[in-house]
Amino acid sequence: MIKWLEKHFDFESHGANWTDEIIAGLTTFITMAYILFVNPNILGAAGMPKGAVLMATAIGAGISTVMMGLYAKLPFALAPGMGLNAYFAYSVCQGMGLPWQVALGAVFIDGVIFLLLSVTPVRRWIVQAIPLSIKLAASVGIGLFIAFIGMINSGIVVKNDATLVGLGSVTRPETLLALVGLIIIVVLMALRVKGNILLGILITTFIGVFVKGSSGVPITNFTGSVVALPNWGELSQTFGAMDVVGALKWGFVSIVFTFTFVDMFDTLGTIAGLAAKLNILKEDGSFEGADRALVTDAVGTMVGAVAGTSTVTTYVESAAGIAEGGKTGATALVTGILFLLSLFLWPLAEVVPSAATAPALIVVGFLMMEPILKIDFSELTEAIPAFITMIAMPFTYSIANGLIFGILSYVIMKLFTGKIKEIHPVLAVLALVFVVYLVY
Repeated sequence: MIKWLEKHFDFESHGANWTDEIIAGLTTFITMAYILFVNPNILGAAGMPKGAVLMATAIGAGISTVMMGLYAKLPFALAPGMGLNAYFAYSVCQGMGLPWQVALGAVFIDGVIFLLLSVTPVRRWIVQAIPLSIKLAASVGIGLFIAFIGMINSGIVVKNDATLVGLGSVTRPETLLALVGLIIIVVLMALRVKGNILLGILITTFIGVFVKGSSGVPITNFTGSVVALPNWGELSQTFGAMDVVGALKWGFVSIVFTFTFVDMFDTLGTIAGLAAKLNILKEDGSFEGADRALVTDAVGTMVGAVAGTSTVTTYVESAAGIAEGGKTGATALVTGILFLLSLFLWPLAEVVPSAATAPALIVVGFLMMEPILKIDFSELTEAIPAFITMIAMPFTYSIANGLIFGILSYVIMKLFTGKIKEIHPVLAVLALVFVVYLVY
């Protein structure tokens, strides 16, 4: 079996060995394992059982990452995407009032659409149609949105009738613990400690055992074992619970569009960056295994929806494993197996408090800000739509609204400044669809 895998991954031509691949796979897992605890807290806000979500997260990440290794033969790992899980819980379920089962149905449809787009020329048309400034701004806007949610969950930002939002009580135990957790994570980041976000969550959770919350009980309340055999009864609450028919009845177009749009461009940007780090990116932006990677991403989303989690996508944290010498799909295989083993950690989902995961959201938001440096602010017809995209997401509490207003403003700016030739026909059609959506 080992020899077959070495031949399958072509160790010889890549100059790979099992020691480096295993270390790389472990490194990738450590840097992104925080999603196991953050995802249940976010989707829990939609009413989903946290233990089931942790197991669904492990299944979705594990199966898709193993597939990435064996099928695409690339050292890339996947898991439920940050931003899309927030959109799922706070915009779709809380904001629109959709049941989480219907939202899962929309995620599954997103996976099917993404799969079809990945095997047809349509993907290329859409990629060419969306301007670079909007793509970059979408990442920044999602980062601001995630950070805003982290500020709310930590209690740093609270509702204020006079100003809509205001500063919460920083002496409140939960808020104070969240601030301590934020300091821990950023210090670990500055010291370049691997797995800094995961370590920060675990350390903050441990500190919470000794801190009484506002209710008078410890913020972190261990009620039993943190490791247990997979509870299939718990998982059955979300497994197969998606309501695809319900998604079709709820005017799902804008929801599915947002899921698909963000998933597509996040994935394209991530795999291109990882391929560049792997030194396999060609001048035309292509690389061997790219199509298989996109297919894997789409299948991962479908698997995740069936298991009971939001959109699964490729993680930029895979770069940590590549930096440790990961060169082949064996790295992803190791990471995927570790995620599947995480099925035994499902009791931790109920233990890790929001005060421990909120700082992680703020830090992830910061990490998503870098693309703003690539936006050309000297060209106002590009910069203003990008700005609108970025601010509309946190200010309207919706990623979809940011994309809609960003694209509409882009088309309007180009149209009224005599640059109509820069408007791709596909973008013009999208703008008309958005106008109809907003009016009706």
